[in-house]
Amino acid sequence: DPLALGSEPEPEPEPSPAEGRWGDQEPMAQIQFKILRGHRDTVSSCHFCFEDTKILSCSYDRTVKLWDVAKGFPIRVFEEEHTAPISECNLSPDDRRMVTSSYDNTVKAWDMETGKMLWTIEHEGIVTSCNISCDGKYVVSGSDKGNSIFVFDAVSATVVAHVQGHHRSTITRCCFDPNSERVTSVSYDKTIKLWDMTSRSTSITINEGHSNAISDCCFTSDGHYLCTASWDKSLKIWDIKTGEFRCHEPVSLNQGHEGSVSSCLFSQDASLVVSGGYDKTIAIWETDAGYKKLSLKGHWDWVTDVAISENKKWILSASKDSTLRLWNIEKIDQIPSVIESRKEKGSKIAQCEECEKPFLSLQCSDFEMITKCVFCRLSS
Repeated sequence: DPLALGSEPEPEPEPSPAEGRWGDQEPMAQIQFKILRGHRDTVSSCHFCFEDTKILSCSYDRTVKLWDVAKGFPIRVFEEEHTAPISECNLSPDDRRMVTSSYDNTVKAWDMETGKMLWTIEHEGIVTSCNISCDGKYVVSGSDKGNSIFVFDAVSATVVAHVQGHHRSTITRCCFDPNSERVTSVSYDKTIKLWDMTSRSTSITINEGHSNAISDCCFTSDGHYLCTASWDKSLKIWDIKTGEFRCHEPVSLNQGHEGSVSSCLFSQDASLVVSGGYDKTIAIWETDAGYKKLSLKGHWDWVTDVAISENKKWILSASKDSTLRLWNIEKIDQIPSVIESRKEKGSKIAQCEECEKPFLSLQCSDFEMITKCVFCRLSS
């Protein structure tokens, strides 16, 4: 294996006795991992890119790094432009351009090949989040000043829209839906908002979603479902496409983290949700069955962001401990405790009566058996 994973002893403070294992450190269940060292402060954002061969990360140390997955070290550093912590980095769909947002009140665009800066946009307050639309045409940013969102033309950097007072408190994350039609934002004010690019207005507001600050949001690749992560220790999955969320409860993912959830991401095929938490762990959820498959433990401080490779072999996590970790989850279904937890939950593989796909069916009570997968439950 080119990564020589989890083989070297770690000099960091109090490594667990069974370094390199996950969860409760069962000898049978080894998830290999690699620690990526190079940032000097909290790593705030991470992504797989260039068809999972590279990793992009940004940090409070004011740098962005492009890592080679096979070698495990940075091959390019973007630095000396931001003058304060970088809150987020995001790549265009073709991996040619990158945008970064920072507490220095700016959003910057970069050429990935030359490393040169293309443009800078000044905001009046710190910028907590940024995102490029899936068609590569627009950039959105969330500013602390007036709790507002800005939409820019990605090439000319001209302002397309500025929505002030969009939230009542700090925006923690803003992103485009996969069709580049709507901007979703979540906030400390516990609300979820979807702003429509065509009508230039807020088309959806969800006020009752969570009982505490919402820290992150992400879409399935088809844009049908939205997942939100919150300080109330839960994640929720919403059917945005059909508007079912208006009359039905979202599917709730609970008991995955001991504290606030900081980040969430769907796998490409939406079968998994990965979340990171302030309890220093990463949780992997089976979306269909709505339960936690596994916890990955090893970071020495908060997990700030998570990513999952397109082939679902790798999970990437960023942390306040200044490191990234790359976890190999190829053999997750062979892990004794994953098999065990399936049994314990009285679960079996069932066929969804609606879409007819197999899913892991969990018994709700003695009387009620779930007969539909989570996606059909959400939209029924």
